[in-house]
This record gives sequence, C-alpha cells and structure tokens, in this order.
Amino acid sequence: MATKKNTETIVIQPVEKVTAEITIIGESPLIVHAWSEKAKREMLDAQQGKKSGKKKEFKNPVADFIRSMYWLDGTPHIPDGATEEEAEQIFNDAISKGSRFGFPAVAIKKAAVSAAYRQGLTKDKVSANGSFWLNGIDDMEFVEIESDEPPVMREDMVRIGMGTADIRYRGEFHNWKCRCRISYLKGGVFSLENIISMINLGGFCCGLGEWRTEKGGISGAFRVASDK
Repeated sequence: MATKKNTETIVIQPVEKVTAEITIIGESPLIVHAWSEKAKREMLDAQQGKKSGKKKEFKNPVADFIRSMYWLDGTPHIPDGATEEEAEQIFNDAISKGSRFGFPAVAIKKAAVSAAYRQGLTKDKVSANGSFWLNGIDDMEFVEIESDEPPVMREDMVRIGMGTADIRYRGEFHNWKCRCRISYLKGGVFSLENIISMINLGGFCCGLGEWRTEKGGISGAFRVASDK
C-alpha cells in the first residue's frame, strides 16, 4: 500500500506597505540637465565607430536649453539647422499648450539616503535604500515640477576635461515644488517620520540638479512642506 509523503505547508507572509504623499518645496532655483536624444545618439554612433558625414553644427543656445529639460509630454522637435528665433517660437508654443516638466524621482531618494548616511541617521545606505520607494504621483520615474512661471534659460561656463572650456545652456526653475508618493514597510526599521526626516535632510545637505549643495553650489535646495 502506497504511503503519502510528508509535505510541509509554507505560509508566505504578505508585504504590508503603507503609502503617503508629501510635497517638496524648492528653497533655491533648480537647474536641470537631461541627456538629449540627439546627444545620446551621437555618443552611441561614436562608440560604434559610425561617422555621420555631416559637418559639426553651430551651437543653438535655445535648442540646447529646450533639450536640457525633462518634458513629461514629450520634448518638442527642433529641426536640424533651426535658428534661435525658430527654437524660441517652438518653446513658446509648447508652453502655451501647457507642457509639463519633470525631474527623476530617484534623485530625491538618493539625496535623502546620502544625507542620512553622512549625518549618522543610518549605518549603511543599503538599509536605507531598501526601506522605502519614492516616485511621482502620476509617474513612477518622474516627479512633476510645479511652478507659477516657465523655466528660464541659464548660461554657464563649464570645464569638460583636459582644461577645455565650454558654454552650457540649461533650464532653471524658480518658485518650484513637486509632489511625491512614498511607499514604506509597515512596522519596518524606518518609520514615515524617519523617512521624511531623511528627505528633509537631503534637501539641505545634498539638493537636486546641477550646482547643488553637495557639489559645492547653492542650487536645488528643498524642504518637505509642513501640513500645518
């Protein structure tokens, strides 16, 4: 007579997540510098040994400014050889249609974890990284930059290696804020209060974007808005 083998019942404990929404208020201008599709294509072509066969284009400051930002509704197309005036018209048309801008949500979490580690709120970054998620309200990858005025074009002198200087044109946001969604473990090592404290600290010690605090600048500083 056949006998049944002993079986073990495995009970999988559910991951109990809690979600909360916060608003981040900018305390200094936010300078953004996204990799444009054109720049990524040119970099890939160079790495693959492909030659474009085209002469080097003259710099179009307005086009560079437009391509430096994260357009949530799609970056406006700027034809090759467009003049500054044409690029500016493209930008103004997009703004008039209510185009929205974003910023990588992961940058906010990175600032929070880095600041928490440096200030002794956590013994290691791995634990802090695994304790919560942070994303935008309507997008997992980007938080939306909310402002009562459109971005302005910023001109900066930069060093790009071997002492070579260049002029960069990037978008700068004033009076900005963004809403974030936090997901964390119920009863986990870090409470919501701990996580918000880390984010708040990240806004002071690290900041976001170009020329931020942790890079020796003063831009991209932020704080978590109070509910009061």
